[in-house]
Amino acid sequence: MKEMVINIIGAGLAGSEAANFLANHGIKVNLYERRPKVDDKAHTTGLFGELVCSNSLKSKKLDNACGLLKEEIKQLGSIMMEASEVSKIPSGDALAVDRELFAEYITNKLKNNPNINIINEEVNEFKEGINLIATGPLTSKKLLDKIQDFSDNQIYGFYDASAPIVYKDSIDFNKVFFKSRYDQDDGSYINCGMSKSEYLTFYKELINAKKALLHEFDKEYFEGCLPLEVIASRGVDTLRFGPLKPVGLENNGKEYYAVVQLRQDDLIGDFYNLVGFQTNLTYPEQKRVFSLIPGLENAKFARYGLMHRNSYVYAPKILNEDLSLKADKNIFIAGQLSGVEGYVESAASGLLAAIYIYLRLKNKEFKPLSFNTVLGALIRYITHTGANNFQPMNANFGIIYRANKTDKEIVISRSLKEIEKFKEYIND
Repeated sequence: MKEMVINIIGAGLAGSEAANFLANHGIKVNLYERRPKVDDKAHTTGLFGELVCSNSLKSKKLDNACGLLKEEIKQLGSIMMEASEVSKIPSGDALAVDRELFAEYITNKLKNNPNINIINEEVNEFKEGINLIATGPLTSKKLLDKIQDFSDNQIYGFYDASAPIVYKDSIDFNKVFFKSRYDQDDGSYINCGMSKSEYLTFYKELINAKKALLHEFDKEYFEGCLPLEVIASRGVDTLRFGPLKPVGLENNGKEYYAVVQLRQDDLIGDFYNLVGFQTNLTYPEQKRVFSLIPGLENAKFARYGLMHRNSYVYAPKILNEDLSLKADKNIFIAGQLSGVEGYVESAASGLLAAIYIYLRLKNKEFKPLSFNTVLGALIRYITHTGANNFQPMNANFGIIYRANKTDKEIVISRSLKEIEKFKEYIND
């Protein structure tokens, strides 16, 4: 195989996965990352694979589509799954991680790989040779314009938000209790129970609170990650059937009208994030309104919630099934920019793009990952479905043919068998 250097632009989850896979398979990689030289206003460090919006990688259970997706990419050698194993923290059935330890693991492993050359600069032009664009939802306008002009298709976007984080020692533990919903394997969440009057006061202040201005783009949101105040605007009970659902969170026989959950955000347990509290409220309003929650009256915020634009390409029109551009097969796009939505989905698409690049370098026939896997079905969906009304997609069983009408054990078994066959083809 003729040696060449693959240019990977962006060291988020997708770019890190791709760099790790290729480098571990003997391919030289130039990994470009603009942070910390460029402040994108969302990340707080220059570490690779930094998680911004939440520290949760969703369900660990294989009968959940994202849980099965995690197992699929673990079998394919995912660095994200390695990092989550050394940085995981108690979170019931969810896989939550210490953000800093998670990103430090990825950063150190990539920096110590002799096949990876790390270049700290912003890239706004395609490099010579094969390029994998994994710059994420915060891709610079110049690079977005370049992709748009090159593919002759408009770049789309929606707004996404992150939740605030509070110091544990500022929580009033006389008013809260530890419990995972439905008594899962640990009492890893801090729960703030609310009476009807407390909830209605909170709701009224929330929907009338001042929001931060959004200047550049029209206000569109991703339905899977709506700001708290947007959910609340749809009706007085929407929060109680969503992030503040009290079901399964009784405490010593007492039932609540609504419950706010806080999830541990670091390994030591000094910080907790407000689950489902993605928001675009101004910082003073976050402090004022969220302090109405029982137990958080004197909460100190380590980080307030914030909002940012998520950009993505119109994948069915511009991407081939191997995630290369139809306009140039030497340019690949992966991660959230490709139209997948979610941490695990982003990492998975970067890993699969790298595998397809590797197979091309080995002059092997392109064989797409089976659509009976979550990952194969996800990439099939973004590259083939919704050509006239494309929206970003999370992992879900609905995109796998007849998965919702098939016993989950069969779906899981079939998926992992296909992953094993795919691994054999890669390594043959």
